[in-house]
Amino acid sequence: MLSTTHKPPVAINNLNDCVASVIWLHGLGADGDDFVPVINMLKLNKVRFVLPHAPIRKITRNNGVEMRAWYDVFGLTIDSREDALGIKQSQLYVESLINAEISRGIPANKIVIAGFSQGGAMALHIALRFKQSLAGVIALSAYCPLQATLANEKTSENQAIKLFMAHGSHDEVITMQTCQTSVKALQNAQYLIDWHEYAMEHTVCAQEIEDIRQFLMRTLNIK
Repeated sequence: MLSTTHKPPVAINNLNDCVASVIWLHGLGADGDDFVPVINMLKLNKVRFVLPHAPIRKITRNNGVEMRAWYDVFGLTIDSREDALGIKQSQLYVESLINAEISRGIPANKIVIAGFSQGGAMALHIALRFKQSLAGVIALSAYCPLQATLANEKTSENQAIKLFMAHGSHDEVITMQTCQTSVKALQNAQYLIDWHEYAMEHTVCAQEIEDIRQFLMRTLNIK
């Protein structure tokens, strides 16, 4: 059974003088607290970070074990069955968080959607379909879900979005081949990708964190 009740997101730098926001989506089985240490390492005090918690749901690939997940997982290859309904439900929730930031006074073009693994997949899915121009998207150790629907659902507002993608060359969870298939599909759809590859597994590394910091500073025009 899916728990549709969302815990309030973790908020970092919840200050009135923040000039931008990043909504950061965790990976399968984690929660909004998972990337707090990474956020602290970025040292971007003028950026408000919102780290939501996915609902708890049964994961088919994990024998129905319940865990926090943005959608169900049937397999980890590019041709695996996909949970379109679950992805849509999470899309609507994250869009509500984007709209909440806009209501707080942060313009859409000062909002970045970021995520790791399943969260990175959601970040790509949401940002490319959002109907206002966003600042950027960060997809870490991820892939592009529901590729077959992108052509009909992508928005012109985010065709030129700044897109940071990074992957570990030794990733055995979401393989480099799976990621590169998504990269090729995005490039064929005329998206420009700021691509980074690191000698790591399904994780993050210090150089990646620094590269993310630099990307956010450029994208959000923060000094």
